Amino acid sequence: MEYAARFTNLVKMFADSVSKFGDRPLFGLKRDGAWQWLTYLEVSARIDALRGGLAGMGIGKGDRVAVISNNRIEWFAGAYACYGLGAIYVPMYEHQLDKEWLYILRDSGAKACMVASDGIDARVKKLQADLPSLEHVINFDGNYAAICAEGEKNLVHAIEPADNDVCCMVYTSGTTGNPKGVRLTHANLAKNVSAVTSLIPADENDRSLSFLPWAHLFGGSIELNGMISLGASVGICEDVTALIGQLPEVRPTMLFAVPRIWNRIYDGVQKQIRGKPAAIQSIFHAGMRAASKEKSGESKTLWEMIALPLARWLIFGKIKEKFGGELKFACSGAAALSPDVAEFVDNLGIIVLEGYGMTETSGVTTCNSMDERRIGSVGKAIPGCWVKLDHTVAGSDDQNGEIVIYGHGIMDGYHNLPEVTTETMTEDGGLRSGDLGKIDADGFISITGRVKEIYKLENGKYVAPAPLEEKITLSPYIAQIMVYGDNKPHNVALVVPDEPSLKEWAGGEVSIDDEKTRGLIQAEIEKYSAEFKGFERIRNFAVLSQEFSTDNDMLTPTLKIKRRNVLKEYGDQLQSLY
Repeated sequence: MEYAARFTNLVKMFADSVSKFGDRPLFGLKRDGAWQWLTYLEVSARIDALRGGLAGMGIGKGDRVAVISNNRIEWFAGAYACYGLGAIYVPMYEHQLDKEWLYILRDSGAKACMVASDGIDARVKKLQADLPSLEHVINFDGNYAAICAEGEKNLVHAIEPADNDVCCMVYTSGTTGNPKGVRLTHANLAKNVSAVTSLIPADENDRSLSFLPWAHLFGGSIELNGMISLGASVGICEDVTALIGQLPEVRPTMLFAVPRIWNRIYDGVQKQIRGKPAAIQSIFHAGMRAASKEKSGESKTLWEMIALPLARWLIFGKIKEKFGGELKFACSGAAALSPDVAEFVDNLGIIVLEGYGMTETSGVTTCNSMDERRIGSVGKAIPGCWVKLDHTVAGSDDQNGEIVIYGHGIMDGYHNLPEVTTETMTEDGGLRSGDLGKIDADGFISITGRVKEIYKLENGKYVAPAPLEEKITLSPYIAQIMVYGDNKPHNVALVVPDEPSLKEWAGGEVSIDDEKTRGLIQAEIEKYSAEFKGFERIRNFAVLSQEFSTDNDMLTPTLKIKRRNVLKEYGDQLQSLY
């Protein structure tokens, strides 16, 4: 399935955009209360200066340059300066633990590490004694400016890497062990971005507000490289807590977010609606039903026909204004989006485009497009990629199987792990995703679980905990949940409550041990798991006072639960629930 991609190389892709859109805005930053925008040409000049500076430090083809930083122009300049030298970029997260930085820096053999602050600078330098290959630490708030100034005096032309040259190593989040370095080539990323953007009617007039970490491929390639390939603009939200306030300022036409963000928006609106007069609540709910029926071609009741224009005028429009008023596309990925949430956003008049992919497949393998959309699915394979199902793995049946992925996005392999790479690949060149899915008669793909997370109850029934957890956390009173039942008679769970919602419900401070609180949480669990099979239901639960976080090593940087670590900490408490 040969695919003629617009771009096959990131260096060429950026040069093409600079030549076509040089005077148009690329990046926006909020400084001193106002948004300041840099053009493609201005950003290109910054990359040129840094490339010269890195070359003067001895960075060249094949060298690894790590970065530990939030989203900022220096992060992007570092990536493209490295690409133009034939070096390999290794992104990491600010909120990873020092031991994780040490592992990645050592495993990658990084020659230089760029850091966002003096604090990270000091932490990395403490690790240097155990990192013989790490020669340079470049501090964005420190020596970075001097390196760029030196590079301006000694400019070095960007090389044109081969399409199959590795351009970055992105380390997986490590839910089941040490992170693995995924080697991705220019062709992997450039072709992937070309395929995704071919499905969305976006151009140089579009704008996003970027807050997903660029260390993750969904933010760092699908959004960032995708927008750049179009000549579009990217506002940089440096602090996710400022997102809601910055949306009306930037007025994005596209918003890339993980389900957790869409869930928060959904919860927030639901809370607001519950506080409105009964008439407004009735209009909202009838309008939502009517919008869903309109899309599916179902007939509407008289009240729904009246309520829909009222809802759009009185309610939906005001909600959209909170996004800036110009949002056309809601792009969701990195985990499954609840159909309820997707339907809600879509009914507001914001087109939901959900996709699916992995680090090992360059970020996106399947995607809903403008021409072919189905809420509740992750769409069809993008151009140049295709999938098959392996029905022989644990937890599979006639409909469900492990998704095996083929095409231009498949990684160059795991760094320093040839045996693991071989285990991950099939004989015919496919990559085992580790995800269970199904494909309907029209070719739309749905994700139904994670192979490594699936377990068997005592009765022999298989349980995929993730879909159940995702559904239950739609409750405004439940922030996090981990379902457990491996070789047990039934499922139990650890629940982290949403404290602000509980306080609002209780009218003040609330105890997690209070019977009324437990009763509320039990009712919410039953409500949100009603559509699941009887054997999947949760029979007992414990309420935790501590959330799962990256600080306590219970969450990965991409906010996936580290089940092994949670079991180690709360194993006895889980056993006591039986």
